[in-house]
Amino acid sequence: MARFYSNENFPKQAADELTQRFGHDVLTALAAGNANRAVPDEEVLAFAASEERILLTFNRLHFLRLHREFPNHAGIVLCTFDSDFSGQARRIHDAVEKQGEMKGNVVRVNRPGTTETKPRT
Repeated sequence: MARFYSNENFPKQAADELTQRFGHDVLTALAAGNANRAVPDEEVLAFAASEERILLTFNRLHFLRLHREFPNHAGIVLCTFDSDFSGQARRIHDAVEKQGEMKGNVVRVNRPGTTETKPRT
């Protein structure tokens, strides 16, 4: 079982599926009292790290940059939006299981049929 923190842009339906179907512990931004507060990305990652939770987000470019600047985090899952919440939860579960150790690591979970453009560094 993994411990996740879902950024406020991450859909509750996918977070619920990760909890109910796969047994993961998912804390949402809403449940943490951080929704609709325009919390800066640096603070989002710091909060997730302080709670020892893997961050779930669609904000791929910003958090990939933050990973490079602050690599001491519990892990980051960078996703593309997928209205198939069940499928998205399955792909997240599988990616985290395959990765094993998430501390300080980033995994990308894309919806089927999408190609991610590599950000410039």
